[in-house]
Amino acid sequence: MELQDELLGISDRDEMINFLNDNPVVAEVFLKRSEYPTDSIMIDVMLDRFTNPYIDTLGMEVAAVFGDLTDLKMELNDAYSHVQYYYPDFKIPEIKTVISGIEYDLFMSDSLVIIGLDYFLGEGARFRPAGMYQYMLARYTPEKITPSLMLLYGISPRWNRTELNNKSMLADMITYGKAYYFAKHMMPCTPDSVIISYTAENMTGVRQNAGTIWAHFLENELLFETSHMVKKKYLDERPNTYEIGDKAPGRIATWVGWEIVKSYMRENPDISLQELMAEPDAQKILDRSNYAPKNQ
Repeated sequence: MELQDELLGISDRDEMINFLNDNPVVAEVFLKRSEYPTDSIMIDVMLDRFTNPYIDTLGMEVAAVFGDLTDLKMELNDAYSHVQYYYPDFKIPEIKTVISGIEYDLFMSDSLVIIGLDYFLGEGARFRPAGMYQYMLARYTPEKITPSLMLLYGISPRWNRTELNNKSMLADMITYGKAYYFAKHMMPCTPDSVIISYTAENMTGVRQNAGTIWAHFLENELLFETSHMVKKKYLDERPNTYEIGDKAPGRIATWVGWEIVKSYMRENPDISLQELMAEPDAQKILDRSNYAPKNQ
């Protein structure tokens, strides 16, 4: 599982060549192999990177935060056991961890998951992902690894069916809402704030002002909005959704979508998680949710 030990132990070209050939996904996704003119140049750059003293410091930080990975392994095993409970035909992929020099966070395929541990060191780490605002870095902490992975499964069309021709805000909201609902079921003891990567203050604020937030979407006819520029204001990473208020967190439409899905499942207790995920009709989910929140 732990490729970081192998990478940090590389000391010459032959060892680097062997590692890259043995781990093609790491080489391509985490170490950007295709961005180099030749493999020879890439090998020189990687050898310089992984024999540089800073990478030893990074490795020590990873070891200090994650230890022998016991906690992460237990959390992953528990989440995957829930996936197999709901989807018995699901086969748990091979899981590997790596240090890449903070190049990439997570890779997932049907047969392989690779976790860039150095991306998830959290606040106080000497090295953090470059070019990100603080509000974006909040999702890259140790406790967010497994929820982030479960969200990748939850958003995947493998289980999360959608109407491909429906480009409305509502369709996107419900797609995200189903993904959060899925992830929560795979990690039922994990707080909602960790699943959606909101602060405790964010969660208190949106819950207390749920009626005002919903009214904003209705009064501005946002549910049927198809403009990408408008949708991204409510769906994408931002420090705040200023259109609603200075304290409204970013991605607020995804939170509303989750609340609609929760209401839908409460109102329709005969519907299973699998049936929810397979339901592509966002309007049907909204209509049958009876979602009508009030401020607390």
